[in-house]
Amino acid sequence: MKRLILILLVQVVFAASAIAGGGNAAAGKEKSQTCVACHGEAGMSAVATFPNIAGQYEDYLYVALTDYKSGSRNNPIMSGIVAALNEQDMKDLAAYYASLDGLETLDLPSK
Repeated sequence: MKRLILILLVQVVFAASAIAGGGNAAAGKEKSQTCVACHGEAGMSAVATFPNIAGQYEDYLYVALTDYKSGSRNNPIMSGIVAALNEQDMKDLAAYYASLDGLETLDLPSK
């Protein structure tokens, strides 16, 4: 049973990397001008209405973009923006924002 779980885990990891793999962070930075308006210059939004996307997992960002494009994730603003993106654009943007530093967690003192 442990061997089966290990095999499935390895397959999931390879599948996840295959989904988002192939993104070019430098190309993504060049394509991010539209994103900056809501998500901030470095992927950290100054407004709580728009999520911080810096440091998110590349595969998460890629899947989110493809879901907006397919309509399975609904947001009128994002749907309009991703309509002009092709698959490589979405991979590049995902790679770029994943490469940025996101929020850091604080170590709280224990009681």
